[in-house]
Amino acid sequence: MSMVVFLLLFSFSLSSSSPTPTPTPTSSSSSSSHHLLPRFSEAPQFRNGDSCPPLPIADGACHPGLVHVAMTLDSHYLRGSMAAVLSLLKHASCPDSLFFHFLLLHPSSAPLLRLTLASSFPSLRFRLYLLRPHLNLNLNLISSSVRPALDSPLNYARNHLADLLPPCVPRVIYLDSDVLAVDDVRRLWDTRLPARAVIAAPEYCRANFSRYFTPAFWSDPALGHRVFQGRRRPPCYFNTGVMLIDLARWRAGDYRTRIESWMALQKDKRIYDLGSLPPFLLVFAGDIEAVDHRWNQHGLGGDNVHGSCRPLHPGPVSLMHWSGKGKPWDRLDAGRPCPMDLLWAPYDLYVSTSSSSSSSSSSSPSPLYSW
Repeated sequence: MSMVVFLLLFSFSLSSSSPTPTPTPTSSSSSSSHHLLPRFSEAPQFRNGDSCPPLPIADGACHPGLVHVAMTLDSHYLRGSMAAVLSLLKHASCPDSLFFHFLLLHPSSAPLLRLTLASSFPSLRFRLYLLRPHLNLNLNLISSSVRPALDSPLNYARNHLADLLPPCVPRVIYLDSDVLAVDDVRRLWDTRLPARAVIAAPEYCRANFSRYFTPAFWSDPALGHRVFQGRRRPPCYFNTGVMLIDLARWRAGDYRTRIESWMALQKDKRIYDLGSLPPFLLVFAGDIEAVDHRWNQHGLGGDNVHGSCRPLHPGPVSLMHWSGKGKPWDRLDAGRPCPMDLLWAPYDLYVSTSSSSSSSSSSSPSPLYSW
């Protein structure tokens, strides 16, 4: 059986298409994961209004009226992911039209992660995808960066979206788990991509682009500025935590291979220090379609070393992003929140074990996972 067929079968078996009997996790890994996962309350229900286009009752991902959002899912950032999903639903003009694609590393975590999502968002359209078979092929390409968290394999999940998502999904909005939407994400989804562009994202041309690469990169006559010749515009920094990606163009151009070729070169020559971002800059900087900065008010987590408090950039805000070391849930729990963290707090569905009361299991929605 080919890898493509295996992954399609796996993602189909994980799709939330119809309720099935709930297996009880019996392995030690599943039991252990259960105790590590935080608890979350059920979110308010947000449904389509009369002005929204009709959608099929089934949760298939191929309907042309859907807006596709992809995120990674793991226990460490789960609290951020849950808040992000709630914010996207709350501010969507047609929340039932959002379809979520969650990428995870370990199959043993899938049942409990699915149960968590289905319990807090009973009407959510989503699928889970196992990332590990793809990452196993290029884990040796991941190099160390300035912060250990940036070395996580999940930071490279965006490289594999075109391999994992169904071919019928034309484009996808990729979001990091530490974002909060305060606007209808369909406005970003409807961005027009010119013929040459594969990605749309906010672009930051005032940032010092040279600092994303080492002196060895800039001094190499075969690299440096020569890499970016022939691009649509001079290269500028963009943040890969918020991107609209044309999946058909990505597949046609084999962009995953292009990114991995730079990762392989990095293993031989230290040409950057910042994890998964620089390979994207090397491939796409100067060729992306720039969208308004309101769609990625990033840096709210502070720098990658100290995580200091930072304010919003001047201008309107549609999406806030706690990129950087500091995460709002950690700072809130520590009793030292930054001012922007207080905007994130109302979307936090986390139930503290110290303050929650026990509830009957019969009051929770039935999980919708199958194997």
